[in-house]
Amino acid sequence: MNLVELSQRIKQRRQELGLSLEEVAVAAGQTRSWLSKVENFRITPSLPALVRVAEALRSPLSELLAGLDSKPQIVVTKKKDRRSIQRDSQNSNIVYHALTNGRANRRMSPFVLNVPAGGGRDVSRPHEGEEFLIVLRGKVNFEYGTESFALDEGDTLYFDADTPHRLHNPNQVKAEVLCVFLEK
Repeated sequence: MNLVELSQRIKQRRQELGLSLEEVAVAAGQTRSWLSKVENFRITPSLPALVRVAEALRSPLSELLAGLDSKPQIVVTKKKDRRSIQRDSQNSNIVYHALTNGRANRRMSPFVLNVPAGGGRDVSRPHEGEEFLIVLRGKVNFEYGTESFALDEGDTLYFDADTPHRLHNPNQVKAEVLCVFLEK
Protein backbone atom coordinates (compact mmCIF):
# COMPACT_ATOMS: atom_id res chain seq x y z
CA MET A 1 0.00 0.00 0.00
CA ASN A 2 1.21 3.49 -0.82
CA LEU A 3 1.48 5.00 2.67
CA VAL A 4 2.73 8.37 1.43
CA GLU A 5 -0.42 8.75 -0.67
CA LEU A 6 -2.59 7.69 2.29
CA SER A 7 -1.05 10.35 4.53
CA GLN A 8 -1.59 12.98 1.82
CA ARG A 9 -5.25 11.97 1.44
CA ILE A 10 -5.86 12.26 5.18
CA LYS A 11 -4.35 15.75 5.32
CA GLN A 12 -6.12 16.89 2.14
CA ARG A 13 -9.50 15.66 3.39
CA ARG A 14 -9.00 17.38 6.78
CA GLN A 15 -8.11 20.65 5.05
CA GLU A 16 -11.07 20.37 2.64
CA LEU A 17 -13.37 20.11 5.67
CA GLY A 18 -11.65 23.09 7.31
CA LEU A 19 -10.81 21.03 10.39
CA SER A 20 -7.76 21.52 12.58
CA LEU A 21 -5.36 18.76 13.55
CA GLU A 22 -6.71 19.02 17.09
CA GLU A 23 -10.36 18.61 16.03
CA VAL A 24 -9.72 15.49 13.97
CA ALA A 25 -7.34 13.98 16.52
CA VAL A 26 -9.82 14.41 19.38
CA ALA A 27 -12.67 12.98 17.29
CA ALA A 28 -10.47 9.99 16.43
CA GLY A 29 -9.37 9.47 20.04
CA GLN A 30 -5.76 10.41 19.29
CA THR A 31 -3.37 13.25 20.05
CA ARG A 32 -2.62 16.19 17.77
CA SER A 33 1.02 15.06 17.68
CA TRP A 34 0.04 11.55 16.57
CA LEU A 35 -2.16 12.85 13.74
CA SER A 36 0.55 15.26 12.62
CA LYS A 37 3.00 12.35 12.40
CA VAL A 38 0.48 10.34 10.35
CA GLU A 39 -0.08 13.26 7.95
CA ASN A 40 3.66 13.77 7.58
CA PHE A 41 4.19 10.03 6.93
CA ARG A 42 6.35 9.61 10.01
CA ILE A 43 4.16 6.84 11.46
CA THR A 44 1.62 4.44 10.02
CA PRO A 45 -1.73 4.19 11.82
CA SER A 46 -3.13 0.85 12.92
CA LEU A 47 -6.29 -0.29 11.15
CA PRO A 48 -8.57 0.55 14.13
CA ALA A 49 -6.99 4.02 14.41
CA LEU A 50 -7.36 4.55 10.66
CA VAL A 51 -11.06 3.64 10.91
CA ARG A 52 -11.52 6.28 13.65
CA VAL A 53 -9.64 8.88 11.55
CA ALA A 54 -11.89 8.13 8.55
CA GLU A 55 -14.97 8.57 10.77
CA ALA A 56 -13.60 11.88 12.09
CA LEU A 57 -13.10 12.98 8.48
CA ARG A 58 -16.67 11.95 7.60
CA SER A 59 -15.26 9.69 4.93
CA PRO A 60 -15.70 5.96 4.32
CA LEU A 61 -12.46 4.08 4.94
CA SER A 62 -12.81 2.61 1.45
CA GLU A 63 -12.58 6.15 0.02
CA LEU A 64 -9.31 6.85 1.84
CA LEU A 65 -7.88 3.52 0.68
CA ALA A 66 -9.26 3.49 -2.89
CA GLY A 67 -6.61 2.73 -5.47
CA LEU A 68 -3.73 2.62 -2.98
CA ASP A 69 -3.03 -0.97 -4.00
CA SER A 70 -3.06 -0.38 -7.76
CA LYS A 71 0.25 -0.95 -9.49
CA PRO A 72 0.33 0.15 -13.11
CA GLN A 73 3.56 -0.66 -14.94
CA ILE A 74 4.20 3.00 -15.68
CA VAL A 75 2.94 6.22 -14.14
CA VAL A 76 3.29 9.65 -15.74
CA THR A 77 2.93 12.65 -13.46
CA LYS A 78 2.75 15.98 -15.25
CA LYS A 79 4.44 18.92 -13.55
CA LYS A 80 1.09 20.66 -13.15
CA ASP A 81 -0.21 17.61 -11.25
CA ARG A 82 2.56 17.49 -8.64
CA ARG A 83 1.39 17.74 -5.07
CA SER A 84 3.11 20.07 -2.65
CA ILE A 85 3.52 18.78 0.87
CA GLN A 86 4.63 20.57 4.01
CA ARG A 87 6.05 17.89 6.31
CA ASP A 88 6.39 18.63 10.01
CA SER A 89 5.63 22.34 9.58
CA GLN A 90 6.38 23.01 13.26
CA ASN A 91 10.05 22.12 12.67
CA SER A 92 10.62 22.69 8.96
CA ASN A 93 9.79 25.15 6.19
CA ILE A 94 10.96 22.82 3.40
CA VAL A 95 8.29 22.28 0.74
CA TYR A 96 8.21 18.79 -0.78
CA HIS A 97 6.90 18.36 -4.32
CA ALA A 98 5.83 14.77 -4.98
CA LEU A 99 7.17 13.66 -8.35
CA THR A 100 4.91 10.65 -8.75
CA ASN A 101 1.36 9.70 -7.86
CA GLY A 102 -0.84 6.72 -8.49
CA ARG A 103 1.36 3.69 -7.96
CA ALA A 104 0.93 1.61 -4.84
CA ASN A 105 3.45 -0.80 -3.41
CA ARG A 106 6.32 1.32 -4.60
CA ARG A 107 9.51 1.28 -2.61
CA MET A 108 10.69 4.69 -3.82
CA SER A 109 9.09 8.06 -3.18
CA PRO A 110 10.82 10.85 -5.14
CA PHE A 111 10.43 14.51 -4.21
CA VAL A 112 11.91 17.86 -5.20
CA LEU A 113 12.56 19.84 -2.04
CA ASN A 114 12.50 23.63 -2.02
CA VAL A 115 14.72 24.77 0.85
CA PRO A 116 14.33 28.52 1.44
CA ALA A 117 17.29 30.78 2.13
CA GLY A 118 18.05 30.57 5.83
CA GLY A 119 15.53 27.75 6.18
CA GLY A 120 15.24 24.01 6.40
CA ARG A 121 14.61 21.58 9.20
CA ASP A 122 15.19 22.80 12.77
CA VAL A 123 15.66 19.39 14.40
CA SER A 124 17.25 16.12 13.33
CA ARG A 125 14.83 13.24 12.87
CA PRO A 126 15.26 9.58 12.01
CA HIS A 127 12.79 7.42 10.06
CA GLU A 128 12.75 3.99 8.48
CA GLY A 129 14.35 3.25 5.13
CA GLU A 130 17.08 4.84 3.08
CA GLU A 131 17.41 8.17 1.26
CA PHE A 132 19.21 9.54 -1.74
CA LEU A 133 19.76 13.30 -2.18
CA ILE A 134 21.26 15.40 -4.99
CA VAL A 135 21.54 19.17 -4.80
CA LEU A 136 20.00 20.53 -8.00
CA ARG A 137 20.44 24.25 -7.25
CA GLY A 138 22.16 26.23 -4.53
CA LYS A 139 23.99 24.93 -1.49
CA VAL A 140 22.78 23.17 1.65
CA ASN A 141 24.15 21.71 4.84
CA PHE A 142 23.28 18.19 5.93
CA GLU A 143 23.67 16.87 9.45
CA TYR A 144 23.80 13.13 9.97
CA GLY A 145 24.24 11.99 13.55
CA THR A 146 27.27 13.95 14.75
CA GLU A 147 28.62 14.64 11.25
CA SER A 148 27.96 17.70 9.10
CA PHE A 149 28.33 18.01 5.32
CA ALA A 150 28.39 21.17 3.18
CA LEU A 151 26.84 20.23 -0.17
CA ASP A 152 27.14 22.16 -3.41
CA GLU A 153 25.16 21.86 -6.64
CA GLY A 154 25.59 18.33 -8.02
CA ASP A 155 26.71 16.77 -4.72
CA THR A 156 24.91 13.61 -3.62
CA LEU A 157 24.25 11.62 -0.46
CA TYR A 158 22.96 8.09 0.07
CA PHE A 159 22.29 7.07 3.65
CA ASP A 160 20.37 4.93 6.12
CA ALA A 161 17.58 7.15 7.38
CA ASP A 162 17.32 5.55 10.83
CA THR A 163 20.09 7.89 12.05
CA PRO A 164 18.80 11.36 13.05
CA HIS A 165 19.41 13.77 10.17
CA ARG A 166 18.42 17.19 8.93
CA LEU A 167 18.77 19.36 5.86
CA HIS A 168 19.10 23.13 6.17
CA ASN A 169 20.14 26.10 4.10
CA PRO A 170 22.22 28.71 5.94
CA ASN A 171 22.78 30.63 2.69
CA GLN A 172 21.12 33.75 1.24
CA VAL A 173 19.78 31.90 -1.83
CA LYS A 174 17.08 29.20 -1.89
CA ALA A 175 18.14 25.67 -2.77
CA GLU A 176 16.49 22.82 -4.62
CA VAL A 177 17.22 19.18 -3.77
CA LEU A 178 16.04 15.94 -5.33
CA CYS A 179 15.23 13.46 -2.57
CA VAL A 180 14.27 9.81 -3.00
CA PHE A 181 12.95 7.89 0.00
CA LEU A 182 13.49 4.15 -0.23
CA GLU A 183 11.22 2.12 1.99
CA LYS A 184 12.38 -1.13 3.53
